[in-house]
Amino acid sequence: MSQKHLKEAFISNLNGTSLLEISLSLSLAPLCLLCRGLLLILYHLHYGKPLSSRKYSLLLDFLVLVSPLLFCCTVLSPILFFMPTIIAAFCAAIFSKIYRQRKHGSRVPFGQIVKDFWETCLDPEYIPAITVFRVYVNVLTCISILAVDFPQYPRRYAKTETYGTGVMDLGVGAFIFGNALVCPEVRQKSCETEPTFSHLARQFFSIWPLIFLGVGRLLSVKSIEYHEHISEYGVHWNFFFTLAFVRLAASLLLAIFPKNKSWIVAITLAVLYQLTLNTASLKMFILHGSNGRGTRAGFLNANREGLLSLFGYLALYMASVQVGLCLLKCRSSVKGWTEAVCLLLLTVLVLFIFLHVSQACADPVSRRMANLSYCLWVAAHCLTLFVFFVVTDLMLVFTKLLVKGSSVPCCWNVVNPPNISKKHETEAVPIGREGRLSHACLISAINKNQLLFFLLANVMTGTVNILIDTIHSQAAFTLCILHLYMFFNCLIMYILHAKNIVLKFW
Repeated sequence: MSQKHLKEAFISNLNGTSLLEISLSLSLAPLCLLCRGLLLILYHLHYGKPLSSRKYSLLLDFLVLVSPLLFCCTVLSPILFFMPTIIAAFCAAIFSKIYRQRKHGSRVPFGQIVKDFWETCLDPEYIPAITVFRVYVNVLTCISILAVDFPQYPRRYAKTETYGTGVMDLGVGAFIFGNALVCPEVRQKSCETEPTFSHLARQFFSIWPLIFLGVGRLLSVKSIEYHEHISEYGVHWNFFFTLAFVRLAASLLLAIFPKNKSWIVAITLAVLYQLTLNTASLKMFILHGSNGRGTRAGFLNANREGLLSLFGYLALYMASVQVGLCLLKCRSSVKGWTEAVCLLLLTVLVLFIFLHVSQACADPVSRRMANLSYCLWVAAHCLTLFVFFVVTDLMLVFTKLLVKGSSVPCCWNVVNPPNISKKHETEAVPIGREGRLSHACLISAINKNQLLFFLLANVMTGTVNILIDTIHSQAAFTLCILHLYMFFNCLIMYILHAKNIVLKFW
């Protein structure tokens, strides 16, 4: 068997992992974010000033935000169920140290601190959890696309062949979900007054980089005979094309239907698509082709997975638009966001109930078809991850109130509530200070050039696979390569961010 076919077999015919393992793994990124924030606050407590060194900020962010995830999806995967507990215990120890040291010099009772926290006003113009969610989905995707070619990456985390729930299956849907949260229809109020034709023309123009990248990936993969999993999207299709066409189709639908009814459009699309899969032999066509023997003759047969899964991804995108609209409603207090978290958790519970019903009555989760169960599964887990990030931010806000002047980049800006007396005044940070600290934040750096980050990861993944026999690599060598790959990518984003360069010209 040639090296190309050997690598293709290495990532094919997989069945995924359990819903419990994936749900548990969702807590890792928020816990890493919490750990990093607490360390920054502890540093400020000891030295009386925030960590201002760019070099040490990058090192801290990489070691705390990225490196633990690399270990957890490779050599530490056998003990994954213990990792959230270990990281949470470490965070609790840091918080305890912060509180004890602060408590000696403060006369404010703990009950008053909790009351002030509950009434604390937050910057309504920025929701850090959205930024962190999108950045972490990108980071986890970039880790997985290279790590999956190494034997230390568990096969159960890789993309499934037909049915199942793999970590990488969730990553594909989470990318769609994250893009919809910040789509122009959600962010720009001008869309409501702008002529429909002008808005659609601008959206059509904005997707050309994705089309260009899709064509570039297609040509490069075919020209160098790079290994590929054909049943993932098809012979010629790839994820860049999916992102482009889903975004364009969503803009067309949102120009026809009201934005605040996008959840109705999403449900209608997902249910009709599932009914068509089950009643019109569409499922058999996707799985086995028009001749029932897996033919790839003709463009539709060759790319049937990529083309027909667009309906499922479009439904997921429309549902995510509704989530984005709900999240951007002005919630300027801790109390308001706590109520929002409760509402989101209720929504997650409902989605999991519908997921159970869908898998029992229709089909199991299938990324290959992007069926109804897949849409429900991705939406439920993405909302769960987002809730974790919101809770993390609220915990950091509470801790910042304990330490006067402390700051955490990419965390909520705190505004003092007007009804708190001078005696018990909350030790909040002026908004401007946190803004100046953003230059020392890896999350902000990646967020500013997300498409470039993803593109560089794809290029470096291809380069590593061409130069290295990945499937026979030892654990130490694998960890070294993965760390160098991610650090180099993060370093480029960090340098561009420090120089305030955004490589976006469309």
